[in-house]
Amino acid sequence: MRRIVAFSLFAVAGIASAKNCTIDLKADDQMKFDQATVTVAASCPTITIKLAHTGKLAVTAMGHNVAISPTDSYQAVAQDGLKAGAAGHYLPAGDTRVLGSTPLIGGGETITATFPGNRLKAGGDYTFYCSFPGHWSLMKGKLVVE
Repeated sequence: MRRIVAFSLFAVAGIASAKNCTIDLKADDQMKFDQATVTVAASCPTITIKLAHTGKLAVTAMGHNVAISPTDSYQAVAQDGLKAGAAGHYLPAGDTRVLGSTPLIGGGETITATFPGNRLKAGGDYTFYCSFPGHWSLMKGKLVVE
């Protein structure tokens, strides 16, 4: 009996100590991410964003990226990103409201990007979104930092 209890406590401790430092998303030609909420650990030194575009349309017609901003500013960032154009991935260059992002990709492509984990605080209110024109209003979700 003691072995079973000790093993169970060890197993629970192992699960509790595991941390997620990766945001793994898929996007499609219907302007949707496959998840509405993703969670990462506040203790991650680096956060990795993985994006797979599962659609077939080219980046010029249905490009997708992932950008992360505080929830109270993501809409303004997306609107300001129009000036940056496709070459700037529709994100304002050097904007401190963009905490992490990937470049735009087209159908069938994948991309990985990283950013410092200390840009996120546990309990903060963050949104991930696609900054391609018109996409940010539909393609968005909540980033939970624990």
